[in-house]
Amino acid sequence: MTYAITGASGHFAGLAAEGLLRAVDPSDVVLISRRPEALRRFADADLRLGDFARPETLPAAFAGVDILLLTSTDAIGSRLDEQRGAVAAAAAAGVGRIIYTSVPDPVAANPALVVPDHAGTEEALRASGVRWTALRNNLYAHMQVPTVQQAIASGRLFTNAGDGRTAYVTREDCAAVAVAALTQDGHDDVAYDVTGPEALGPDDLAALAGKLGGTPVEVVRVDDEAYVQGLLGAGLPEEAARVVASFGASARGGHLARVSTTVADLTGRPPTSLAEVLGLG
Repeated sequence: MTYAITGASGHFAGLAAEGLLRAVDPSDVVLISRRPEALRRFADADLRLGDFARPETLPAAFAGVDILLLTSTDAIGSRLDEQRGAVAAAAAAGVGRIIYTSVPDPVAANPALVVPDHAGTEEALRASGVRWTALRNNLYAHMQVPTVQQAIASGRLFTNAGDGRTAYVTREDCAAVAVAALTQDGHDDVAYDVTGPEALGPDDLAALAGKLGGTPVEVVRVDDEAYVQGLLGAGLPEEAARVVASFGASARGGHLARVSTTVADLTGRPPTSLAEVLGLG
């Protein structure tokens, strides 16, 4: 059995690559990147060039691969056609199963700006004729560390999430689930929500910040545009600010609150909490 991971020079896929190399014989592992020179630390694997923006590179990248972890790219808004092309190229190369890193609740009612890309790629998977698994990873817990630190420093936690809750999950747990999905049977044609152990709202984040900093933190609820302007004032580029704000709107609409047992079910260990990430566990 030959396993492959795309985007293996990235943070998430790099963690998945490390786990896969521990789980199977390295000679059975193909690691794909648009920058294969960045994969030198994985010298025991078969390192290949594969760039979704250069479809001519994909037939060779996917040749001989049985199971593929197709890692979504970070080109929000322009990646859908490239990812559809990657799915088609993998199917044409004879890949037997594709695992895709998606987003929670990829439906039209979900205002997260990443949803159309993920929903379209999932649709392409279902239409491909290849067995598939969608890993709908919740928001990464580590992304909340700067938010908590800012709240400690200012005594206020700004949010556009209303009272919405989010089941934050660590990147490491998501990578471990991906490795399990790659190497285990029984995950065909199914979508898994990949979450942390609990769903937290702004009041919970403020409580964690207060505990960590030793002083109370006030929650300040603002609308989406005010939140965007605050992010712009903090130095975030506008595109990134609007994506971040759209996740707050998604949480406010209840799209990120579902808690699953996927991490424990697939890896055999409990998921890591945000409190543990902050050193409070």
